[in-house]
Amino acid sequence: MAAIAPSADRICEAVSRLGSETAFEVLARARALEAQGRTIVHMEIGEPDFDTPEHIKEAGVAAIRENYSHYTPSAGIAELRDVIAEYAARFRKMPGVFKRENIVVGPGAKPLIWNTLCAVLDPGDQLIYADPAYPAYASCATYLQAEVTPIPLIESKNFRLDLDELESKVSDRTKVLVINTPHNPTGGVLLRSDLERIAALAKRHDFLILSDEIYSRNFYQGEFLSISELPGMLERTVIVDGFSKAYAMTGWRLGYAIVPENLAPVVTLFNNNTFSCVATFVQMAGIAALKGPDEPVRRMNETFRERRDRLVNGLNRIPGISCKMPEGAFYAFPNVSEATRDDKRLARYMLEDAGVACLGGSSFGKAGEGYLRFSYATSIEQIDLALERIAEHLPRFK
Repeated sequence: MAAIAPSADRICEAVSRLGSETAFEVLARARALEAQGRTIVHMEIGEPDFDTPEHIKEAGVAAIRENYSHYTPSAGIAELRDVIAEYAARFRKMPGVFKRENIVVGPGAKPLIWNTLCAVLDPGDQLIYADPAYPAYASCATYLQAEVTPIPLIESKNFRLDLDELESKVSDRTKVLVINTPHNPTGGVLLRSDLERIAALAKRHDFLILSDEIYSRNFYQGEFLSISELPGMLERTVIVDGFSKAYAMTGWRLGYAIVPENLAPVVTLFNNNTFSCVATFVQMAGIAALKGPDEPVRRMNETFRERRDRLVNGLNRIPGISCKMPEGAFYAFPNVSEATRDDKRLARYMLEDAGVACLGGSSFGKAGEGYLRFSYATSIEQIDLALERIAEHLPRFK
């Protein structure tokens, strides 16, 4: 009997509403070029190049040996949730405000963004977010058939939100506003005055803030400020954070959401229906990360600062490129519109011809057109090599 060929129309229509994260696609192509013998400078992926600190690795290994290898509650083990509640409140200068019941643990921040939005968005609800932005926000909301409304970031204001535009787009259907500060892909940071105006809008129109604070430890000027610290915002803010960026634990897959107590069981229900729980030994390593010495985090951040300065100053010396100095995260977002508006084609050229892997700004939204994103989570030597290759190849780009 002949085999029955699979039918393409078995794929659901909803898949067409999903976006993709270009960084992983570019990484795959860069690896393929390396397999051909090419040398590639990797500036495409948002991954610290440091090793996970030793005390965290040792805690994970010890947990495996002690048989922390079985199912846990879908919200995470109580010990980790207690430690997160204490750490998060102390870091955000609000001691004692969070409890275990506010904490939901997940395999990285992205599933918790998805599960939170799944818990609150109905078809037709409005989600507002910055443009350009981390792709997961719009991808999830579009999949859920919510209306997505991008608000442009303003380069002249170091990539802060256009708050007048935001105010004009808020409506009675606004259910969630996503903010990400420090910001991916631009490295921009919202000021206290920005957060205060956003908070006033949230209270006036009764919408939820999803505050993606995964880069809260990658902060270069002053002290990090969470919108949850402002009066009246604790009960209407979901904080998403995790271990990947601060502790160089990207592959461990460990994140958490801090949610109002009535919402936590619903987010946990989505955890239960998707990934069940996070590996127990990974959760034990997370406890060690938050309770252990903070010096490795501070040391990594100082190294990022040095790399940022080297990259941005170098980019600004190349004709046809201008770049704002990022205030957080570990990305530079140079304006290349003098050379081209087709940033994706330029990014492909930089990879294929110059051997520098980066991303086109429009991969993060329409407002990113004419920009490139470079991750400076790589060595000074690699940054210098990238700058040399960019300066050599950009004049040849047609």
